[in-house]
Amino acid sequence: MRKRIGMILGILMLAIAVLTGCGQTNTASKTASSSSSSSAAATTAQAGKEVTIKMLNVGQGDSILIRTPEQTVLIDTSDVDERDKLKRELDKAGVKKIDKVILTHPHADHIGGMDVLLKDYQVGAVYDNGMPSTSKLYLSYRKALKAKNISYQALKAGDVLDFGGGVSFKVFYPTSELQQKGAQKGYKHDPNNESVVGRLTYGSFSMLFTGDAETPVEGEILKTYAGELKSTILKAPHHGSSTSSSVAYLKAVWPEAVLISCGQGNDYGHPHTDVLARFLGQQNYTDRRDGKQKKTKLVKDDKGKVLKAKVYETDKNGTITVTTDGKGYKLQAEEGEAQ
Repeated sequence: MRKRIGMILGILMLAIAVLTGCGQTNTASKTASSSSSSSAAATTAQAGKEVTIKMLNVGQGDSILIRTPEQTVLIDTSDVDERDKLKRELDKAGVKKIDKVILTHPHADHIGGMDVLLKDYQVGAVYDNGMPSTSKLYLSYRKALKAKNISYQALKAGDVLDFGGGVSFKVFYPTSELQQKGAQKGYKHDPNNESVVGRLTYGSFSMLFTGDAETPVEGEILKTYAGELKSTILKAPHHGSSTSSSVAYLKAVWPEAVLISCGQGNDYGHPHTDVLARFLGQQNYTDRRDGKQKKTKLVKDDKGKVLKAKVYETDKNGTITVTTDGKGYKLQAEEGEAQ
């Protein structure tokens, strides 16, 4: 009898041990699974693949090449007389296919290389500001897009483009209201102030692309997107012209570095000395018009700290390359150092 009771107790204890063990195993398994999911999420957010952004040295025009793990994107295509430079820069970078071309506005120094692009490279889709133009360059590329059956889309504020690999581009300007006005017969267009303005983000890295947008547009963007403008790097609006880069706008963006695309000895005097001093946080500048020393309208945060960004110019530094993994970033110039 005692043996039988002992056997029964032994079986019960074994069963309890097995059940308890199973319960512990399940809990451990769930914890491990949850831990792995968190780890995977952290890895995606914190250890992204390399993304490169090149401000190409194409003279007095704009062309910026973006390469993500999945796509090649080109923002603007330089001027008509700089087509050879554009092709040389793209070939040097090993570009064969361009998934997305974004044309900020239909001035020649931004859309002048479109014929080369459409002739010599495979282009996936083209985006612009949705504003009609009588420019021959504009009419030519729109006609070519139809002939080649290349996707076309007009960008407006609020649109978000996926550049692949976790890289996105949010459009801040132009607004749909402006596009509706621009479509009306007799509307007087101001292409600079109809530029596509948008912010690229990748992890904690960001860069604001501005076309040739001037102070009035900056004011409009501040009304709607002031809280989203903060960016690691700023592509200087309008080649560093004093028509742009207002104090209020720069305060909202507060960049660590500013990249300026301009040609050596250009006829416009870009970048203008007052704006350059504002980027650099210099107290004074020499006025380009009268040669006099003047006080800079400095950018200060709410605590009085002055904005002092690193500045690179294509006319002095050649092609400027930004490399980022979504956490940190590296800036490298073909020639010279930052100002």
